[in-house]
Amino acid sequence: MNYNLNDISEKQEKVSSLKALRKLLQLITEERRNLLLAVIAILVNSGINLSGPFIVGHVIDTYVVHKDFHGVLVWAGILLAMYLVGFVASYMQSRMMGGVGQRMLFKLRNTIFNKLQELPVAFFNQNKAGDLISRVNNDTDKINQFFSQSLMQFIGTIVTMTGAGIFLLAINPELGVATLLPGLVIFIITKLVSPWIKKRNAESMQRTGGLSAEIQEGLQNFKVIIAFNRRDYFRDRFEEANKSNYTSAVAAGIANNIFIPVYGFFAAAAQLLVLTFGIYLISTGHFSIGLLVSYLAYAVNFYNPLRQLAALWANFQVAMAGWDRISYILSMENNLPVLPATIVEKSNVANMEFNDVSFGYDDGKEILHHVSFALEPGKTYALVGPTGGGKTTTASLIARLYDPTKGTVLLDHKDIRSYQPEERTKKIGFILQDPFLFSGTVRENILYGNEQYVGYSNEQLETTIKDAGLESILSIFEKGLDTELSSGGDSISLGQKQLIAFMRAVLRNPALLILDEATANIDTITEQILQDILNKLPETTTRVIIAHRLNTIQNADEIFFVNAGEVIRAGSFEDAVKMLLQGERHS
Repeated sequence: MNYNLNDISEKQEKVSSLKALRKLLQLITEERRNLLLAVIAILVNSGINLSGPFIVGHVIDTYVVHKDFHGVLVWAGILLAMYLVGFVASYMQSRMMGGVGQRMLFKLRNTIFNKLQELPVAFFNQNKAGDLISRVNNDTDKINQFFSQSLMQFIGTIVTMTGAGIFLLAINPELGVATLLPGLVIFIITKLVSPWIKKRNAESMQRTGGLSAEIQEGLQNFKVIIAFNRRDYFRDRFEEANKSNYTSAVAAGIANNIFIPVYGFFAAAAQLLVLTFGIYLISTGHFSIGLLVSYLAYAVNFYNPLRQLAALWANFQVAMAGWDRISYILSMENNLPVLPATIVEKSNVANMEFNDVSFGYDDGKEILHHVSFALEPGKTYALVGPTGGGKTTTASLIARLYDPTKGTVLLDHKDIRSYQPEERTKKIGFILQDPFLFSGTVRENILYGNEQYVGYSNEQLETTIKDAGLESILSIFEKGLDTELSSGGDSISLGQKQLIAFMRAVLRNPALLILDEATANIDTITEQILQDILNKLPETTTRVIIAHRLNTIQNADEIFFVNAGEVIRAGSFEDAVKMLLQGERHS
C-alpha cells in the first residue's frame, strides 16, 4: 500500500477530503450552541449595519432638508444605541469563536496524532518526520486561524453583502442591477482563479514541510556531519530547501493578495456608476438626495465587504490547502487489519510458523520467496546471512511489523493477523539494533508499554528486576531507576541505551524474544551478562537472534541462513560459517 503523502492521486484526494470533512464536522458537534450564538450575534451586527444607511437617508430627506434638528438628534441617539448593541454583539462573537477555534485545534491535533499511532511502520518509512510535524503544527494552525478569526467574519460579510444587494434592488431595480454588475464579474474571476490560489498555498505548505524535514534530519544527524566535517553539505541542503520554501511562499503571497486590487477596482467602478446614474435620476425627479446617500452607503456596504472577502477568501484557500494535507492522513487505513480468529490444526509443537511466505516492499521487488520454517518453544534460533539478505525483514514479519504478500504466519497455531495488537505485543518482544528511548527516567523507559508494573514502587520494581537477573545492568546507571535521560537517550552511550531496551523487553516476559543485532554495541563482558540473563528466561521462551558476531550464535539450537529470498537450515555451526562466508563473497 502506498502511504506516501506526497504521491496522492486526484481520486484519492477527493475521497480523502470527503471522509475527513465528516471527521472535522464531528470535532465541532459539541460547539453547535456556541456556533449558533455566534451566528445570531453576526446577524444582529449585520442587521444594524444594514439599517444604518436607510435611517440616514430617511433622516436627510425628512429632517435635514426641512432643518428639523430635534428629529436629527433623536435619530442620532437611536443610531448610537444601535451601534453600541452591534459592538457588544461583535465582541461576544469574537470571544466565542476564539474559544471554538482553540478547542477545535486541540481536538484536531489529538485526532491526527491518534491516527498516526494507528498507522503501520510502512507509513513512517515513506514519510519524513519533519513533514508530519509540519502537518500537525503548522497546517492545523492555519485551520484554527480561519475558524477563530475568519469564519464568522466570512459569514458576516456574506450576510452584509446579501442584505446590501437586496436594499439596492428594492430601492431602484435598474440602478441596483447596474451597481451589482461589477460584482458578477468579480464572482466569475474568483471562481476561475481560486483553484490556482489553493494550488499555490498547497505547494507552499509542502515546501514548509520539506524545510522542517530538512532541519529535523540535519540536527538529528549533526554528530555525523561534524565527524566527517561536512557542515557544507548540511548548509547546502538547507539553503536549497530554504530557497525552495522562499520561492513558493512568495508565489503563495502573490496569489493570496491578487484579489485585493481587483476587488478595489471594481468597487470604485460600481460607486462611480451609482454616482453618475443617481445624479441623472435626481435631475429627472426620480430620486432624492437622501436616497442617493443611502444608495452610495449600500454600494459601499456591498463592495467594501468584497475587499474584506478577498483577504478572507485567501485565508479560506490556505485553510483548505492545509485541510487537504491533513485529510490525506485521516483518510488512511492501516494495512495490518485484525482478522477473525482461525485456529490451524496442530501439526507440531511450534509456537511460530511460516507457511509458504513471500514478501516484498512497495517497490515491487520480492525480498522473501516461499519461505517455510517452524520455531519451537524454549529453543534459541539464529538468523545469519549477508547484509541485505532479509534477516531483519524475516524478524519484522515474525513481529508483524508487516504482513506477508503471500502465505501465512502462525503464532501459537493461530494466524498472527487475528491477534489484537495488545495481545500480540505481550507475546512477542523485539530488541532493535538502534533502540529508541524517551526523555524521562530509566524507570519510565523500561516500563513503557508494560502495564503490569505501573503501580509498583521503586523498591518493588527493583525486586522484580533482581528476580529477572537484571540487577547487574541496573547498577550501571548512577541513580538507578531515577537516572534522567535526555530526548532520545543522547545523554548515555549507545550500549547503555541497548541495555535499557533489553530490560524493557525481558520484563515483559514474552513468549518469543527477537534480538536484532541487540549486542552489536555492547562489550564482550556485558554481552556475557546478557547471555546469562537470556539463559535464565523461562524454558518456554523462544529466542530469535540476528547477529554478525559468530560467537553470539555459537550456542544456538538451530541456525537459519537467510539470503537471496530464502531461509535455509544451516545444519551445524561450521556449516553456517561456510554458508555465511560464501554468501558474503557473492553479495
